[in-house]
Amino acid sequence: MTRTDESATIVHYICQTYMEQTPGRDGRTELKIGKQFQYSTAAEAQNRAEREAQSEDCAGADAYMISEDPNSGEVGLPSFLVRLGNVPEFDDF
Repeated sequence: MTRTDESATIVHYICQTYMEQTPGRDGRTELKIGKQFQYSTAAEAQNRAEREAQSEDCAGADAYMISEDPNSGEVGLPSFLVRLGNVPEFDDF
């Protein structure tokens, strides 16, 4: 997490992993969120995503940043640093 200004935006750097799951009778494979990690820098989030994506139980991983306005609590759309493996479409995020 980085503060860009005392009263302005806070930036969060996130690594999020996905796992494949076969839900029911239709047999379609879906993605579900596995783990989430928050870091102080973009490089840390990206490095973790690269390591996690190599794990056997990980279908894919994202590293992204989001901006938060601490005054209003509003959070912006994610800005992806890296998307690895099987990850959801941006519209599903």
